[in-house]
Amino acid sequence: MSITQPAESANDIATHLAEAIAARKLPPGTKLREEALCRLYSVSRTKIRAALLILSKDKLINMVPDKGAMVSQPSEQESREIFATRRIIEAALAREFTAKAKPADYRKLEKHLKEERSTLSQVPSKMRQQLLGDFHVLLADVVGNQVLKEIVRELVGRSSLITMLYQSERDAACSSDEHAAFLAAARSGDADKAAELMLHHLSHVEAALNFDINASPAKRDLVSALLM
Repeated sequence: MSITQPAESANDIATHLAEAIAARKLPPGTKLREEALCRLYSVSRTKIRAALLILSKDKLINMVPDKGAMVSQPSEQESREIFATRRIIEAALAREFTAKAKPADYRKLEKHLKEERSTLSQVPSKMRQQLLGDFHVLLADVVGNQVLKEIVRELVGRSSLITMLYQSERDAACSSDEHAAFLAAARSGDADKAAELMLHHLSHVEAALNFDINASPAKRDLVSALLM
């Protein structure tokens, strides 16, 4: 969707803004003023608010009372804590998955891996990060613990934003390869190996984060357009 054309729906606007965030055209901390967005997309304030709500649920923006919407700005400390928590939880999840997964579950996850790989050439790709995160949610779904699934979904959602902002394209491809290696270990019934690979994967993703990435000059064209 071109920003010079009216958006068809709140979803269109949310998707376009999400792509701009993924492309780092809207750096963390950028304020998204409703009035400016209304002018930019030629839509009502109601539709803009609906789009911002979608982005807020995806944790791409923060809605701050009396201040409005701003692109989320996860700190390095917050990011480290999220990945530390995930390692504790998902090592156990890996073992549970290995014990409970059935052939149909592996077929479903193999299909998911193909979808992951199909997005690796897309730059930028919010969908790629979503699929990489959804792999972990699918593991929790197989285990069948609803509380665990909700916790994993929350942590994955926060992680997806962090990796979208601070991970390189090369490391995103490595993540998909590591998902495949984990699945092979689990399919063989080696729970210890599966847990080890999960820990390695999460540590690798964290180690690949570059928190200086937004220190480089931002692409101000879209930012300027949004804030005019």
